[in-house]
Amino acid sequence: MADPLVKKMRKAQFITLSVVVLSGLAACGNGQVEQAAAGNQSTLSNEPPDVSFRPAPGYDGTIAKPGAPFTLSYKVIGTPIVGSPVTLDLRVTSTLGPEPVTIRYRINDASAMMFPEAQPAEVELAPAANDDFIGQRVTVVPQREGRHYLNVAASVETDNGSISSIMAIPIQVGSDGREPVENGEVRLDENGEPLRVLTPE
Repeated sequence: MADPLVKKMRKAQFITLSVVVLSGLAACGNGQVEQAAAGNQSTLSNEPPDVSFRPAPGYDGTIAKPGAPFTLSYKVIGTPIVGSPVTLDLRVTSTLGPEPVTIRYRINDASAMMFPEAQPAEVELAPAANDDFIGQRVTVVPQREGRHYLNVAASVETDNGSISSIMAIPIQVGSDGREPVENGEVRLDENGEPLRVLTPE
């Protein structure tokens, strides 16, 4: 009996947090993620993810927004080299139950990376029985050295419309001789796990 109430509360929290996050990103000029609405295109860019969680076991990193229905864990298989395909192992975790999830891939800068011809730009999958995640592999071909981003959008159609999140996976190609810059500050989530949140400065 509490299940519909919990779903309504989660949805209200998600909408409120989305508005706050989008407003904050717009105000500080670092907006790289927009909530995708049904039938609308989101504006994406080559910016780092706004929240990074401690990597899930076996993965290089985990990305999510507080209150968002999706969490993305990723692992780069091998060493990214200019001109050579590189595969990323993805795990999209959903809090929305067994509903099918549409996953879309997008590269914002074609001079940085491209998809091989056989790589689909969109897939729709449902979690296996008793699982809350979907496993996927995506291949990209780096075109130049540097730090590039693969945008991954996950969405679920509900009776009240589309619920979605867009996450950016960082891919380092080659070495530019600099240590990666960690943006934002580390905070603890409700489970006491460390997460990094971007700040306006």
